[in-house]
Amino acid sequence: MFLKCLKSFLLNKTLKNILCNVKEESLNFPITRVGLIIDESLFFETAALKQEIVSYGLKEESVKVIVYRDVLNSKAVYSEPTFGLKDLNFKSEFTQQPINEFILDEFDLLINYYNEEKPFLLLLTHKTKAKFKVGFSSVDKRLNHFLINIDLGNYKGFTHELFRYLKILNKL
Repeated sequence: MFLKCLKSFLLNKTLKNILCNVKEESLNFPITRVGLIIDESLFFETAALKQEIVSYGLKEESVKVIVYRDVLNSKAVYSEPTFGLKDLNFKSEFTQQPINEFILDEFDLLINYYNEEKPFLLLLTHKTKAKFKVGFSSVDKRLNHFLINIDLGNYKGFTHELFRYLKILNKL
């Protein structure tokens, strides 16, 4: 318990420092690779969300998903790479290979599908190499370039609004 509190404290301190130095980037070419960070502690329809994104004309292999859970069951088998607080060391660095691969991938679009500010997710969003980041309006506005104000459970409405504006911006 003490180590978990200490790790959370160090993570919050690191996050506070890096959010002051967020880089502004712009997307000047069409979207081909999409990263998707999902908080499965609150939203359980990951496969349906991925299929909804693919239905807008993207290839299924170009959409890479990573899932966060507050509680991980070591015996459970997850369909997508799943991580939790235990996958972070005391230097606020990720220890699992799937997380590090996700961070190193260069995405044209990163969809942050979570509406609670969990430091772990905010750190992952910040470290990800994405040219254009989209998320919910209830999350820190310094991390995302585009914010959508909609209910977390309404993934069809979220994707509809997202792709409607991407078409307006000539990104598709």
